[in-house]
Amino acid sequence: MMTETQVFDKVAGLIAPYAKNPDALKTLSKDSKILEDLGVNSARLVDIVLAFEDAFDIEVEDEAADEIWTMGDAVSLINSKIQ
Repeated sequence: MMTETQVFDKVAGLIAPYAKNPDALKTLSKDSKILEDLGVNSARLVDIVLAFEDAFDIEVEDEAADEIWTMGDAVSLINSKIQ
């Protein structure tokens, strides 16, 4: 079982290639907004969710994916699926 910190770090690594604001990656927190703070293109969010599914071997429903706004949202969702 992964700790919340391990999930956070893995999520950060999966999102990093899509982030257009590399400075924001240096100060990531649970409150970091994926689209606004990290500069992720909203169209790329689908790719990120697919990356989450592959990396954590989970399935993310569309309704759940629509609720991912911050790093904390992503970590909470993934934690709920891998427990």
